[in-house]
Amino acid sequence: MTPQRIARRTAAAVDAAVGAGRDLGLTVTDPRVLHDLFSVVVHLAPAPVVARIPTVLPPATGLDALARRQRAELDVARWLADRGTPVIPPSPLVAQEPVRRDGLSMTFWQYVEEDRGAEPDYVANSEITADLHAALRAYPGRLSFLSAAEPEFITESLARLAVRPDLIGPADLDRALREWQVLAPLVRSRAAFEEAFPGIDVQPVHGDSPPANVFRGVDGHRYADFELITSGPVEWDLAALGPGLASAYDRGARHNGMRPLNDDVLRFVNTVWMLRAVASLTLVPQLPVLEGYLKPALDQWRTMPFAGGVAAR
Repeated sequence: MTPQRIARRTAAAVDAAVGAGRDLGLTVTDPRVLHDLFSVVVHLAPAPVVARIPTVLPPATGLDALARRQRAELDVARWLADRGTPVIPPSPLVAQEPVRRDGLSMTFWQYVEEDRGAEPDYVANSEITADLHAALRAYPGRLSFLSAAEPEFITESLARLAVRPDLIGPADLDRALREWQVLAPLVRSRAAFEEAFPGIDVQPVHGDSPPANVFRGVDGHRYADFELITSGPVEWDLAALGPGLASAYDRGARHNGMRPLNDDVLRFVNTVWMLRAVASLTLVPQLPVLEGYLKPALDQWRTMPFAGGVAAR
């Protein structure tokens, strides 16, 4: 993707969001892009509504599968908001359902003003992730086990990378394939996970690194971006963040009467996250800037024990 094609993709997403918003009865005269990476996020000003339009997706992700994921996200965000948990809620001005337009599927959220002067505090964010987990424990929605790991995406991407030596070398790909052979059964099956890690409880979790997805609003911090909401061990939400942030989470866990993070499970989820990073190399042609984000993760992965030590247990 050239910069020109990426710009056209962004413009098409904005046009689709503006058109959909107007069809829903919103007044939109000054749309403004707030964020553009995997999704285009647009403030449909002057309406107090933000549209989020996923634009960089695995090739096998169809609109039906995307809409199912978006419905789960809307449902959990609405449920948390109704119970007083600080989240960015779905917009009350439109139906809280995914909307399709021009080959895209989008969701609509309440506009919350960002505190642009606030620096992210990942230690504090990790500690309050335990508050989110405590709130999510009672969520009644049905969630698939570790769907946030996107096992089909990993499997298909590793196969595609076999013909993309420009993206990954043969030694790295061989290691990824062998690690995935060990770990995939524990990702795909809750029973297999529980047999491997007895006594580790499973519950609803954010799914996409909540310490990095705490929105800094002028009225306080809010949890955001539940598009990978899943069922799994709480360790999944602290994967790949390092021991300092894990210790911060444990402080929050103690405050909420919850167990601390388990080191064995952390090693497992850390490795699965790294395999998702390897798989994400297949998205680099759609989003070239992604390669720069992935390189440090892959460098770290090469220093880690094979399969997080699971094979040796």
